[in-house]
Parts: sequence; C-alpha cells; structure tokens
Amino acid sequence: EVQLVESGGGLVQAGGSLRLSCAASGFTFDDYTIGWFRQAPGKEREGVLCISSSDGTTYLDSVKGRFTISIDNAKNTVYLQMNSLKPEDTAVYYCAAGLWVLCGTSEYDVWGQGTQVTVSS
Repeated sequence: EVQLVESGGGLVQAGGSLRLSCAASGFTFDDYTIGWFRQAPGKEREGVLCISSSDGTTYLDSVKGRFTISIDNAKNTVYLQMNSLKPEDTAVYYCAAGLWVLCGTSEYDVWGQGTQVTVSS
C-alpha cells in the first residue's frame, strides 16, 4: 500500500515550535518531489515549501527563516520543523509526494491525511 502518514500537529502559543512528520510506506522518497501544503478554514490550499532533487528547496516567503525541511532516509520520513510560529500559521498541514512533479504545482501522486496546527496568540 502506498501512503503517507502525518503526525506532530497540535496547539502551541505564538513563538513556539512544532515538528511535523511525514512517513512514507510502499515507496521511498528517492526521485520524488516532496511538498508541504496548508489550508486554513475558508481559504484555498497553498504551498508552504517544496523540495526535489532537481529544483532544490523552495519556500513560501512568509515561512522563510522559520520553517525547515529534513529527510531521514533510514526511516523514510520527512520532517517539517516549524519555529517562531504565528497565529496566521494556523491551518491543516498536508505532505505530498509525486514522481517528477514540479515545484509550484499541486499534481502530486500521494497525499497525507493532514494534521491540524493551531497557534494561539
């Protein structure tokens, strides 16, 4: 079974940190583009960051310097480290993977189930 399982969301105060995990099963991240997205109530889903072997890493401007991505190949897991969180970061966060998907698109093959991140002021 090909799937992504997310964890790590929760409720934090402004200025706090969270680390989201995205574990892959049924495939490995090699040669896959990995994207993190978020969707707040009443808003469209937006790309947060994207990493690929060809394009490197691309960040949403509002998260630059605060969010970082890392990959543990042994665990086949991608992490999104979120620091200095702001109330406007509140959203459901999704990870996604796609073979040969270009950063800047939403045409991914596999999506995580989403995890809620809530930042209080």
